[in-house]
Amino acid sequence: MGGTMDGTNQQRRRGDTRQRIQDVALELFADQGYEKTSLREIAERLDVTKAALYYHFKTKEEILVSLFEDLTRPIEDLIEWGRQQPHTLATKQEIVRRYSEALAGAAPLFRFMQENQATVRELRIGEVFKERMLRLRDILIDPDAELIDKVRCVSAMFTLHAGMFVLQDVEGDPEDKRKAVLEVATDLVTQAHQGA
Repeated sequence: MGGTMDGTNQQRRRGDTRQRIQDVALELFADQGYEKTSLREIAERLDVTKAALYYHFKTKEEILVSLFEDLTRPIEDLIEWGRQQPHTLATKQEIVRRYSEALAGAAPLFRFMQENQATVRELRIGEVFKERMLRLRDILIDPDAELIDKVRCVSAMFTLHAGMFVLQDVEGDPEDKRKAVLEVATDLVTQAHQGA
């Protein structure tokens, strides 16, 4: 076995452990609340020692912040991509589509954020998310657009957010619901662009 090969496998395994810690922690945070969850419980659920957990994260705050950073990285990447694109309708539609996917990928985290707003405020995760939302909004909105078209663009983003929470209790296949929400958000952006 070559040294490099071993190194990558080890790294991948280590990466998986980190992700498993995040997944289990988020599950526990969601089930019993962030405040009531201890590092010891996370270690027990994973069947690892507290020392093994410590190797990756010193506090549960670190776990939550890392979860937020990892799960919202696609949004950050989308903002960077969007800034370099022409202000065309196709760009805006693609931004809405990718944003919908990014939100779907981070749905458990956003549910947690919705239900644990005090913790989110304390760790400033909410502020970071809001700042990203504003940067995304600025890419979607044409600077010289009519007010009503600016409202349409912002509404498109909120439609995607609302789709994650408000439609949870509505009957239907989750993927069908996501597509319906995406269609409405895309319609809003399209309408706003035609107004431009």
